[in-house]
Amino acid sequence: MRVHTRKIALIGGGQIGSALALLISQKDHAEVVIIDLPQAIDSIKGKALDIMAMRPHAGVDVPITASSDYSDIAGAEVVIITAGVPRKAGMTRNDLLDINLGVIKSVSKEVAKHAPNAFVVLSTNPVDTMCQAFHKYSGMDKSQIIGLSGALDSGRFRLFIAMKTGISAKDVSCMVMGGHGPTMIPLTRTATVGGIPIQTLLSDQQIEEIVQRTRDAGSEIVNLMGNGSAYISPASAIMEMVVAYLYNKKRLIASSVLCEGEYGIDNCFIGVPCIIGAGGVEKIVEMELNKTESDQLQINYRALQDNITQI
Repeated sequence: MRVHTRKIALIGGGQIGSALALLISQKDHAEVVIIDLPQAIDSIKGKALDIMAMRPHAGVDVPITASSDYSDIAGAEVVIITAGVPRKAGMTRNDLLDINLGVIKSVSKEVAKHAPNAFVVLSTNPVDTMCQAFHKYSGMDKSQIIGLSGALDSGRFRLFIAMKTGISAKDVSCMVMGGHGPTMIPLTRTATVGGIPIQTLLSDQQIEEIVQRTRDAGSEIVNLMGNGSAYISPASAIMEMVVAYLYNKKRLIASSVLCEGEYGIDNCFIGVPCIIGAGGVEKIVEMELNKTESDQLQINYRALQDNITQI
């Protein structure tokens, strides 16, 4: 049996946490420890055992443990925080601010105590503000903290372009900036399919439909599910970020990171393109925005500043 020297801690064993445990296991990346509330541990242990029973079929040997003791995350290279209340139909991400802020405040202190050197990825909504809270309450360096925003939203943008054009999503390249919410900014100007601008392949109306569906994608899934929210695609997007860190891939992925002057934004986590490698968030890449894009980003910034006052 392979002895893993790497550990990934999952804070929250709900749907995203379970999907992450499966994805980590399938690729044999690291030992997994899932932290959840004491009353949920038996259920999480059941999920862990179910995933481990896949090992003979997948040819992997990833150990998965469940615990309510944060000391078990000691030594984790990566901590992924999915804990918190998910959206339900009719809710916005900001509706979760007050309740999830308390969760993140508690979690941040435990992570800083037991895994102070870890690369921390957050998906708890509203994710940009939760990153801000984690940074404040943990005291950890900004290079260690990143939020799931553009990685997921850009993936959805790519999907909808592929669906509309009928061309493989592998050939679609595009980016979404701004806050993870209804004012996010799908950059249609730079979107391409196999290097060809989407304006060559789609009408203005079709492009606008894609932009709106990208902004509404999370709500569309919530409304269709009725009781729950997206979990497979968020987990997959998170793993892109984690793999970039673990294997020093130097991936350029739009993510929620702390801007300190970049794009005219100061002391605010917001979705911008950044390079992820062994140093965590290694660099924020500043690209030239046109006036419309710049104005939209500032609208996002102001909205997030309103949230920050509640931390």
